[in-house]
Amino acid sequence: MLNEKINFGILGCGMISDFHARAIASLEDACLLGAADFDISRAEQFADKHHALKAYASYEDMLADDEIDVISICTPSGFHAENAIAALRANKHVVLEKPMALSKEDAERVVRVCEETGKLLTVICQLRFSEDIARTKELVSAGAFGKLAFCNLSMKYWRSPEYYAGGGWKGTKKMDGGGALMNQGIHGVDALLYIAGEANLIAAKSDTLLHSIEVEDRAVALLEFANGAFGTIEASTCVNPGFERRIEIAGTDGCAVLKESTLEKLVVGGKVIIDGNKEEIAGTANDPSAMGHELHAKQIQNLIRAIRGEEKLLIDAREGQRAVRLITDIYEASK
Repeated sequence: MLNEKINFGILGCGMISDFHARAIASLEDACLLGAADFDISRAEQFADKHHALKAYASYEDMLADDEIDVISICTPSGFHAENAIAALRANKHVVLEKPMALSKEDAERVVRVCEETGKLLTVICQLRFSEDIARTKELVSAGAFGKLAFCNLSMKYWRSPEYYAGGGWKGTKKMDGGGALMNQGIHGVDALLYIAGEANLIAAKSDTLLHSIEVEDRAVALLEFANGAFGTIEASTCVNPGFERRIEIAGTDGCAVLKESTLEKLVVGGKVIIDGNKEEIAGTANDPSAMGHELHAKQIQNLIRAIRGEEKLLIDAREGQRAVRLITDIYEASK
C-alpha cells in the first residue's frame, strides 16, 4: 500500500461532497473511485463530473467493493453515525462529515466500533489545519497571553428561508439535530475547544426567532474553561446579512482575534504582532458553500498518512465527540 493510491468512495452527492471530491483530486496519493447516493442518477452525474470510475446502485454495493479503502460520508447529519458504523464493520476507513452524530450516545457508539474494528475514522474538523488557528493554540498552550480572562466565539450567520426549504431535511430535529450550533456552528465550537481546551457549561439559551424550522436559529452559552477563563458562544442563522465567525482569546499579557481562520489581531507580552489584516477573507456568514477545499485536503492527507503508519491521526472519533458533547449540553440546558 505504501506505493499505491488510496481509493475513496463518496456516500451522498449533495453540496458538501463536491468539497470532498476536490480535496481527494488534489492529493497525489488519493483516487476517487466511485460514489453512491439514494438517487442513482445523482450518483452517476457526480461520478461523471469528478471523473470517478463507478456509480454504485446502493451503499451496500460500495461497501462490498474490495477496491475501496476509505468511505467519505457526506449524507444528511441524521445518517452519519449509522453510515460510519456500517463502513467500519465493512473493513473500511472513514472520513466523516460533521457532526459525527446527533447525540452523545451515538457518538460513543461510533467510537466503540472504531476500537472494535481497528479501522481509522476522522471527523471533519478542518479548521484545526488552519495555520493561524494552530498558531493560536500553540500560543495558548505556551501561556503567551498570560492568565486567560475570556475565550469567546461569535457566529452571527444568515441562512435564508429558501435555504431551509431545500433538501427536505434541513432544520429538522431528526435529520439535522440542530440549527445554528449543530449544523452551521459546530466547526467554530470545535475550533474554540481546540484552542482553549475543555469547558464546563454554566448556562445556555436557544430558540427559533425567524425561520419555520424545528431547531434553533439563535443560541447563546456561558462557559468556564479548565484554564480559568470565562467564555461565551453566540450562534445564529437569523442575523441578516451575517457576520464572519470570530474567536477572541484575551488574557493579562495579550490576545488573539481570529476572523474566520485568519489572525486579525495578535498581541503577545504586550507587544503588537498583528494589528488588522487587509487580506479579503472568504467566509460562510451568509453562504455555506463559500469555502475552499484546501483544509479538507490537509485533513484527508493526514488520514492517508495515518493509514500508512507515517503519521498520527490528528482528529479521530474521540476528538470528534468534543463539540457534539458541548452542543448537546447547550440544548439540554436550554429546555
